[in-house]
Amino acid sequence: MSAVDPRDEMLDHLPALRAFAMSLTRNSSTADDMVQDTVVKAWSNINKFQPGTNMRAWLFTILRNTYYSSRRKLNREVADVDGVFTETLSEKPAHDGHLHMQDFKTAFAKLPDEQREALILVGASGFSYEDAAEMCGVAIGTIKSRANRGRAKLTELMGLGEGESMELTDSATMAVVSGGRRSPV
Repeated sequence: MSAVDPRDEMLDHLPALRAFAMSLTRNSSTADDMVQDTVVKAWSNINKFQPGTNMRAWLFTILRNTYYSSRRKLNREVADVDGVFTETLSEKPAHDGHLHMQDFKTAFAKLPDEQREALILVGASGFSYEDAAEMCGVAIGTIKSRANRGRAKLTELMGLGEGESMELTDSATMAVVSGGRRSPV
């Protein structure tokens, strides 16, 4: 029985990589470019991947580092003043609850990068605090703090009172807002 080539496993993680890139960049074209750059870097450095370890975490780390390297190079962020890019994102269908997807997207976009990143990793992507801390190169307490501050800020921005229920239909968004864990994508 031969070992599975790690290059084959990369394909399984492309949807999750794209979702993470979208959460960081808020621009589908830039997210696609980042995922492509990540795959190229991973492919050309596959000899550095240790078989038996977490391929997904390795790819997420490469993507994260690619994102922050590009941010440092640009030294500024391009704002979506007219909402052109936001308009291209899909929107959930209307539902009975008072929290709509657009409210969430607007509030989530106002969070600092580090808080958005922590919420996506431990909430929507289902990574443990330990894995997220390792990917980000920070202490576990830092990731927990960023996630908690992000959730508190989301609650404030969305005008939710303590203990108020949220009517959302997808588990990823609920995991980000409530702090619950969701299965990895």
